[in-house]
Amino acid sequence: MAYWLFKSEPGTWSWDMQKAKGKTGEEWTGVRNYQARNNMRLMKLGEKGFFYHSNEARAVVGIVEVCKLAHKDSTADVDTWECVDIRALIDVPKPVSLDDIKLDKRLKEMVLVKNSRLSVQPVSAEEWKIICDLGGVKTPPRLT
Repeated sequence: MAYWLFKSEPGTWSWDMQKAKGKTGEEWTGVRNYQARNNMRLMKLGEKGFFYHSNEARAVVGIVEVCKLAHKDSTADVDTWECVDIRALIDVPKPVSLDDIKLDKRLKEMVLVKNSRLSVQPVSAEEWKIICDLGGVKTPPRLT
């Protein structure tokens, strides 16, 4: 089991929009990067991820769960592109900004710091714990 980070521009797909999808969740469509696609192919049901607002907000704002394994992206013209479905679990009470993440020396090896353009990326168990602590998540959802 693993942890992940899903990046989205809030003007295109926001945390509030994700939460509005409820328990059924939503396809994480539109990813057109092989490394990000391959990360989604590795995901297992029940794995958790951070929902990250990119561009203007640049902060971890919520926690999601993978609720459907990798499948053809319904927005793709070819079978090359796949996605998972995710559902919102909880808000991060105090959003954790990219600046906060970069200032924390414990997170210096995080993919978000080293390759901030990758839209779907792994998060280590230690990074998960640190960001949950920074964000005031008292009881992070467990991997199932």
